Amino acid sequence: MKKRTRKSTSRKRPISAEDLYRLRLPTAVKLSPDEQYVAYTVERMDRDKKKYFTNIWMHDLSGGESRQFTFGDNNDRQVAWAPDGRSFAFVSTRDKKTGIYVMPVEGGAERRLAEIDGAIGSLQFHPDGGHLVFCLRYNDSHFIDDDEEKKKPPVYRHITRLQYKFDAQGFLPNDTFQVYSMALRDGVLKKITSGKRDNQSPDVSPDGKWIVYHSNRSKNPDVDSLRDDLFIIPFGGGKEKKIATPPGPIAVPKFSPDGKTIAYLGHDNPNDAWGVTNYHIWIVGVKGSPKARDLMPGWDRMAVDHSISDMGEFGESGAAAWSADGKRIYFTASDTGVTNLFYITRSAGKPTRIYRGDCHIKGFSINGKTRLAVCVRSDLTTPGDIITCPTNYGAEKKAKTITDLNRFIRDEIKLGRTRELMFSSFDGTKVQGFVVTPPDFKKTRKYPAVLQIHGGPRAQYAYTFFHEMQYLAAQGYVVFYTNPRGGTGRGETWAGSIAGGWGELDYKDCMAAADWLEKQKYVNTKRIGVTGGSYGGWMTNWMIGHTNRFRAAITQRSVVNLESMFGSSDIGWALEREFDGTPMNNPENYEKCSPLTYMKNVKTPVLIIHSEQDLRCPIEQAEQMFVTLKMLGKTCEMVRFPEEPHGLSRHGRPDRRIARLEWMLKWFDRYLKR
Repeated sequence: MKKRTRKSTSRKRPISAEDLYRLRLPTAVKLSPDEQYVAYTVERMDRDKKKYFTNIWMHDLSGGESRQFTFGDNNDRQVAWAPDGRSFAFVSTRDKKTGIYVMPVEGGAERRLAEIDGAIGSLQFHPDGGHLVFCLRYNDSHFIDDDEEKKKPPVYRHITRLQYKFDAQGFLPNDTFQVYSMALRDGVLKKITSGKRDNQSPDVSPDGKWIVYHSNRSKNPDVDSLRDDLFIIPFGGGKEKKIATPPGPIAVPKFSPDGKTIAYLGHDNPNDAWGVTNYHIWIVGVKGSPKARDLMPGWDRMAVDHSISDMGEFGESGAAAWSADGKRIYFTASDTGVTNLFYITRSAGKPTRIYRGDCHIKGFSINGKTRLAVCVRSDLTTPGDIITCPTNYGAEKKAKTITDLNRFIRDEIKLGRTRELMFSSFDGTKVQGFVVTPPDFKKTRKYPAVLQIHGGPRAQYAYTFFHEMQYLAAQGYVVFYTNPRGGTGRGETWAGSIAGGWGELDYKDCMAAADWLEKQKYVNTKRIGVTGGSYGGWMTNWMIGHTNRFRAAITQRSVVNLESMFGSSDIGWALEREFDGTPMNNPENYEKCSPLTYMKNVKTPVLIIHSEQDLRCPIEQAEQMFVTLKMLGKTCEMVRFPEEPHGLSRHGRPDRRIARLEWMLKWFDRYLKR
C-alpha cells in the first residue's frame, strides 16, 4: 500500500451530500485458512443506476497488495474459503437472480454452481472440500413453472401467522429456511432438514459428520420469538437430535475444533423486553454434557455490535469464532460508545479485550492458526477499512491498515471536529455524548445547533463515521448526538431503565443534553433544533409535545400511536414485552406513552419524513401525526419517500438518501438560520 500523504487543510472543502456517491464501504471480511489472503467485499453506489453494487477484493498478506477480484454491477457476498485455501465460494445476485459461484484464488473465470430463486445464508464449505452447506428459503415464484405467471402479482394472499411480512423484505414467502448441501462436482442440491419451522445458521462439525443449527419450535414462534432450540443432524440427513439449552434466543452456533462442544450467542430470558438482556457466549456439549452455561455471567455488556451509523444496516446478530486449540472464543461487543474485539476462555471468566480503542469493529474473521485477526474498522473520520492485528491483548499496538478505501476524505475533505464527552443528567447520572463543530469553527461565533436522538432504543451512537452528522456540521451547525438511558453499551440496568414506559428517564436525559447545548458559549440558544429516527423519531415527537424549547423539529420514520403500531408494524406485537402488556389489557399505558396523545401541546414547526414501504414504523404513523397537527392548526409538513423501507438513511436508494439530507437542511435553515 502506498504511503499516505496529506494535503494542506487550507485547500480542503466541507463534506457534501453527494460525497455519498464516492464512498467505498467494506461490508465483510474473510481470512484464508493459511492466513495468506484476505477476501473482503466493498460496496459502492452508482449515481446513474441509483443502486448499490458489491464486489470482492483480495489482499495478499505476503505481497502487501490488494486487487479487485470480481467485477460488474453485481452484489457479491458471503465469501466462504475452501479448506485448502485454493478457492472460495460466494453468493451473488445478478439480473435479479441469486447464484452460488466458485472461484480460484489465483483469479480467472468464476464458475456458477447454481442459480436459485430464493434467499441463501450461512454459506460455508464442508471439510471434505467437495460440498457446500447453507440455509435456503425459496421464493413463492420458485414453485410456479410458467415464467409469465411468475411476473404477475398473486390473486390473493392467505395469511395464517403473525410474522407474514418483514421490513425491507416485504411479504414473506410460504417456504421456510432449511439446511441444504450442494456438491461442487455437479451442483446437485440436497435438502438436509425439513419442516414447517425455520432451521437456520448451520455449522458443520470438523469431521464433517454433523450439522448444528437453531430453530424455534415453540407453539407460537412469532409471539415467543426468543425461544430457540439447538439441534444437530447427520450431514447425510436423517433424524435430528435436540441439544438441551435453557429457554432463550440462540444465534450463530459454532462447533469447537474437536467437534465436542458448541458455542453460541444467546441468553436465558425468553420474556426479555426489546434487547435488554445481554447476549453472551454460551457453550454446551454436543451430547448435552457439559450442560449449557454462560461463560461470562457477571459481565454486564452485550456481546453484539450495537453501534449505529448511516454507513450500513444496523442490527447484526453478531459472530463467534473458536481458536484453533479450542481454548478461546472470539467475539465483538458494544461498550460505552465503542465496539471492540474480545475473547473469552472456554473455562469462563472475564472477557479479554483484544483490540482496545475508540473505534467501531464492524466485523472480523479468524482462521487457520488464529495468530491473526482481520477486521472491518471504522472511526470518527474513517468510513471503513480492513485492518490486521494479532489475536492477543494489546493487538491495537501492532495493527496494520491494509486498505485505503476512502482516501478522498483525508485528501480533499475538511471534516468537522468530533469529540466525546460525559455530561450530567438531572439526577447526576453521567450521559455520553458526541459533539461535532463546523469545519471552520470559531469560538467567538454563535452557531445554530441540532440535537440528534438515535433509534432502537437499544442501540448506541459510537466512535464510528456518520456522514449525516458531518454534513450538518459542514452546513454551519453544531451537532450533538447522545446515548440516553434505554440504549445499549452500558449494561442491562441502563438498557432496561425505560422498559415498561418510555418518556421518563430517557426524556430527561435528552433534555439534559439540550441544557448542555444551551450552556455552550458558541451555541445560539434561540436556534436549537431536534431530530431523530424510529425510536429517535418517537422521542422527537414526545419532546415537542412536552416542551417548546426547540425552534424546529424533524421526525423521521417515527412512532406516534403505539396502539395502532401494535397491529400494523411487522413486529408490533412484541410491544407487549416492552410496555407491560397489550393495548387490550393495558390501554392506559399505550395511550400515556403515545406522542399522539400530546399533539395539542405542539408549538414547534415539525417536518415529518417517512418511507412509504416502512413496515417497521408504517406510514400510517406519519399520516396520523400529519392529519392531527394540520387539524389542530400547527405548522407541519410531510415528505414521503416512495418504495423505501425503514432504513432509508442507511441503505435507501442513493438519490433518495441525498434528497432526505437536502430536506433536513432546508427545514433547519428555514427556522434556525433566519
